[in-house]
Amino acid sequence: MKITKVTLKAVAFGLLVSSQALADVAVIVNPSYAGSADKEVVSQIFLGKDKSLTPFMQKGAVADEFIDKVLSRNSGQFKAYWAKLSFTGGGRPPKELGSDADVLNQVSSDTGAIGFVDAGAVNDSVKVLFTM
Repeated sequence: MKITKVTLKAVAFGLLVSSQALADVAVIVNPSYAGSADKEVVSQIFLGKDKSLTPFMQKGAVADEFIDKVLSRNSGQFKAYWAKLSFTGGGRPPKELGSDADVLNQVSSDTGAIGFVDAGAVNDSVKVLFTM
């Protein structure tokens, strides 16, 4: 079997994409938050069923991982859920921010905020509830 440069590049790209898609997601809150929250509670917050904290999302691969790992849905199902809820007056989806840095800034400056970032982006300005 002949292996070409194109085949090797395709395999390398596939490994790179799959390793990025499997990045750990850290669920974060403001450091002053004294409570705790597990996957189920966080899921309820991001689905608008628990109003104890204000959720902040972001776009991209980190959001897809969060939606999959924590909410047990895919991004299409999550969007459809919020479209239906918004249409019926049942609530508004979490506000979307642009990047890990934006989520870190928002959560660190808002005592009632919760968000998620790539685990590698976490710094001392926030408290990590859990990582998946």
